Amino acid sequence: VQLQASGGGLVQVGGSLRLSCAASGPADNVLVMGWYRQTPGKQREMVAAAAEDGSTDYANAVRGRFTISRDNAKNTAYLQMNSLKPEDTAVYYCSAVIQGVAYWGKGTLVTVSS
Repeated sequence: VQLQASGGGLVQVGGSLRLSCAASGPADNVLVMGWYRQTPGKQREMVAAAAEDGSTDYANAVRGRFTISRDNAKNTAYLQMNSLKPEDTAVYYCSAVIQGVAYWGKGTLVTVSS
């Protein structure tokens, strides 16, 4: 299984970005897809997650600004990020739990400039 993330970049404060994560390979029963982020010197933290049944979870810091969605037919997850703040600057990682195994994609850098 491979996870391919895209959509990172540089954006001004208050702007928006949309991240995409596509799972390829033997990706049946993708139980959870989610996004994490990490900044230098800090632990990786959960940003948003979406289960196969449509339920979602968000970190308090992004609730109301970020929206995670999934296209189960394409094994793809999206993270719509609005009202971006400088503290959202981080490397964002896509993850997926498939048949009980967690997979990670390479990170994509999001930089919010003030």
